Amino acid sequence: MKLKSSYETTPLTLALTVEELEDGSYITCVYEMDTKYYTTAPPTKIMEYACEYFGSSLKGRIEGTIKVCRIAYKVPIVVDPTSDMYFFPTASLQSKLCAWIAHSHIVNHRPINNTKACEIEFINGQKIILDVSYGQITNQILRTSQLRYALESRMKKMNNTILEIK
Repeated sequence: MKLKSSYETTPLTLALTVEELEDGSYITCVYEMDTKYYTTAPPTKIMEYACEYFGSSLKGRIEGTIKVCRIAYKVPIVVDPTSDMYFFPTASLQSKLCAWIAHSHIVNHRPINNTKACEIEFINGQKIILDVSYGQITNQILRTSQLRYALESRMKKMNNTILEIK
């Protein structure tokens, strides 16, 4: 087990999930394109650091999404639009079990038979199983798509306006 005291989210980050250890404590499992790490920092704290690195805060990113898309619960965020870093939470941010999934890297998701769990497959072929229903994951993927479309449309419109001025 590769244990890091901290972790910085990058465009290669696939997911930040939570695992319960035998002693009842929790650890974050960081899935990247080519490796897997563990850290003691909770996923939501890692997302806070990522937003701060790109000049905002998690609260600011959430408030921005609410204004742009009118999504008010389990709000997806853009950490950095230029790096295509859009993430969605799988639960309330107050939950110890809240995981964060990178929207850009999802290829497919499917329900796990006779359970409330869902499997997510990423572009590198890696798969994770979350204790979240297929419907909830589908909803989060769609909400994040809505955010991406809205922000990309705004950026495109702004770029076209700049080109017209030149």
